[in-house]
Amino acid sequence: MITPRSWLPMPLMSVLLLVVWLLLVSSVSFAHLLLGSLLAIVIPLLNRRFWDVQPRVKKPWLLVRYGLRVLGDIIRANLQVSWLILNPWRRMRPAFVEYPLMLEDRFTITLLANTITLTPGTVSANLRMDSRTLLIHALDAPDEQALIDEIRERYEQPLKEIYEC
Repeated sequence: MITPRSWLPMPLMSVLLLVVWLLLVSSVSFAHLLLGSLLAIVIPLLNRRFWDVQPRVKKPWLLVRYGLRVLGDIIRANLQVSWLILNPWRRMRPAFVEYPLMLEDRFTITLLANTITLTPGTVSANLRMDSRTLLIHALDAPDEQALIDEIRERYEQPLKEIYEC
């Protein structure tokens, strides 16, 4: 029996492809819907072997809360970086910080690294080969342990709850 998962391995990506196709052609005619649907089915089928298995979201409401927290932190960090730039007499203390990871899944490690990079003032610079340490550059880090504790509490713990618990 043919299951929906076998011919539509990534349904969200297929919907996104169809929407992007319709936006690109600026038309919702039957021909464009048909061609877009065909592309939305064929493209994920052709490249599914390159994708890792996506972990299941164990607590979707925590994911929504996490997204809102990250958005708020991005806004707050933008204001802090702007303040650092506008006050040249204040000395910044840039630092590279070795962040020990508790996460084990590659997907959640990638989410954490992207979250850190999205937040102005910090950049994920390198993931060690053993996937146990993330190198982070902070624009202003007077206390490295405080930065590690903040990342662990605000980002890593919620990701662990959402995906890995």
